[in-house]
Amino acid sequence: MSVHPDAAPQRAQHDPEDTLKQLGSSWHWALGVALATLIPGILVLVWPDETLHILAVIIGLQLLVAGGFRFVAAFSHSNDAGGSRLASVLIAILAFLAGVLVLRHPMQTIGALSLIVGVFWLITGVLTAYVAIADRLLVHRGLLFGLGALGAVAGIVVLSFPVDSAVALTRLLGLWLVLLGVFEVVMALMMRSATRRLTATR
Repeated sequence: MSVHPDAAPQRAQHDPEDTLKQLGSSWHWALGVALATLIPGILVLVWPDETLHILAVIIGLQLLVAGGFRFVAAFSHSNDAGGSRLASVLIAILAFLAGVLVLRHPMQTIGALSLIVGVFWLITGVLTAYVAIADRLLVHRGLLFGLGALGAVAGIVVLSFPVDSAVALTRLLGLWLVLLGVFEVVMALMMRSATRRLTATR
């Protein structure tokens, strides 16, 4: 059976990895990541008197949605020479696992919820900072490193200052989600500006 010489390139155009790479590297996807963090943070702050059960559900869903966005965004890295794509996939997996843990036991204690979220933010913050250092072709590496550092600090704060009430935990987690979300929105807008400049020069 003969194969047309143009068949291979045509198949390559529909390769799932290429599709994920194109989608994950767009500023629209980065904005989606930001909104997946910012909106739950606003919801948590708007209802400071909500129960621990509702807080756990919001945080759990946020982690699952963020995990999905981050998994696709992992394919936007130009190469995996420094393990940047692997680190990003690990972040997505950790988000899924943390989300499942939170949603599986929504009536868990305040301490358990703080521990899960704090450990997740700390580890993913360190991994995000590593990605910013390892992938030299990333746009706005300094801003990404700052996002990682902010996430790590958020994790340390949650783990170091245990709270004894659902209201206090709600305000703490809501505040950090909003801060992280705003930071990610800025990154998305900067990606949009860089994309438009690149398009204009072509």
